Amino acid sequence: VQLQASGGGLVETGGSLRLSCSASGLTLDPYAIGWFRQAPGKERVGVLCISSRGGTTYWTDSVKGRFTVSRDGAKNTVYLQMNDLEPEDAAVYYCAADRMGPLAIATIRSPGFKYEYDYWGQGTQVTVSS
Repeated sequence: VQLQASGGGLVETGGSLRLSCSASGLTLDPYAIGWFRQAPGKERVGVLCISSRGGTTYWTDSVKGRFTVSRDGAKNTVYLQMNDLEPEDAAVYYCAADRMGPLAIATIRSPGFKYEYDYWGQGTQVTVSS
């Protein structure tokens, strides 16, 4: 099983990027997908989580109204669309998959809730120039 986040890069403040989370050896439909980020010298934090089949999404406050997420079952891929990027958004972004939707979502709804997703992908770097 391999999960891979891709699509990162360098963008100016106010710009947009779309990250992809793809999987091999794993069908993503039954899994909640979380996006996390880790800035240098800081802990990894949750950004948002979309439930299996896309019925529910929770965002951390700092990205509400700017980040959206979507699922493409045919491509076995989940997309994170990031708009109006700010320097504070710069980080390595990771996607993760978990069977337990409510627990996965809880990592975003309650930032202090510690829970380890089933699968984690390699990260992709997002750099935002000011």
